[in-house]
Amino acid sequence: MIKLILPAPLLTVALFVMWLLLNHSISPGHMVLGAIFGVLIPIVTRGLRPLPVRVRHPWTILKLAATVVYDTSVSNFQVVRFLLFPSMRKHPADFVYIPLDLRDPNGLAVLAMITCITPGTAWAEISRDRSMLLMHVLEAYDHDLIVAHVKNSYERPLMEIFE
Repeated sequence: MIKLILPAPLLTVALFVMWLLLNHSISPGHMVLGAIFGVLIPIVTRGLRPLPVRVRHPWTILKLAATVVYDTSVSNFQVVRFLLFPSMRKHPADFVYIPLDLRDPNGLAVLAMITCITPGTAWAEISRDRSMLLMHVLEAYDHDLIVAHVKNSYERPLMEIFE
C-alpha cells in the first residue's frame, strides 16, 4: 500500500525540500503544495524510471568512480593540449563502435553518462538492441585499444555492480 502512495520516498522528500527552498518559505500553503508535488510527481513519472537498482558489489563503485575521475582528468589535459597546441594532434576524431555485453538498463545508462562526461568524447549512442555503443572520440588513435579500455575500465565494473 505504501509503495502505491510513495513509489520513490527519497524522491518525494527531495522534491518537497526543493519546493520549499525554491520558494524561500515554509508557510502552510507552500508546505501543502510541496507535499502534493512530492507525492504526485513520482507517481506520474513512475513509468519513466528504469528497473530498481540492486547493487551487488559496493566496493566496485568506489573503484569505478576513481577510474572515471582519473580518466576525466587525463582527458581534460588532452583537450586543453589540443586547444592550445593544435599542431600536436596526431590522430583525427572518429566514431568507435564498442560491442556491449552489459544488458542492465541502469548499467547502460551509467555507461552512457560516463562516456559522455569524459572530455574528448562528445557524443555516445546505444543501439536499440543494446548490443553496441557508438562513441565519438576526439583523437581516435587505435580503435581496438579504445574498445578494450571502455570494456575493461567501465563495462566490466558496471556488470559487477548491476548484474
